[in-house]
Amino acid sequence: MQITSRFTIAIHILTCIDYFKDERRVTSEFLAGSVNANAVIIRGVLSQLRAAGIVSTRQGSGGAAITRALNEISLYDIYKAVDCIDENGLFGFHANPNTDCPIGRNIHKAMDKHLTNIQNSMENELKKIYLSDVVEDTIKQIQAENG
Repeated sequence: MQITSRFTIAIHILTCIDYFKDERRVTSEFLAGSVNANAVIIRGVLSQLRAAGIVSTRQGSGGAAITRALNEISLYDIYKAVDCIDENGLFGFHANPNTDCPIGRNIHKAMDKHLTNIQNSMENELKKIYLSDVVEDTIKQIQAENG
């Protein structure tokens, strides 16, 4: 099962909020233009980030702001905030393996621990990367693009 695009959209949104914070009000409409997505989707992601205490928003033309230092927000925090995966975890398992087959009866049990370990490893890596790292890398890319 794939992590939903809400994860990368959330990171895009947060990077945009930080980058433009001193230049303009960062509204859902503005963010929708940058992400190239419907503003309704952006408001939904902002709502999840707000519920997690990562952003604050003001109705109308107030815009959005990040509530904590960028080096205090890990990619794992964002991943958890926007519910990137369902309750079954990162990997979906095919629903009806043939129980008359010895492999079909046992593959799920054999794989579960490995898939859990893989998901845990990925989540531990997300805990090591902070929004400040992404913002810094994005700014470097912008500067390189502008020569």
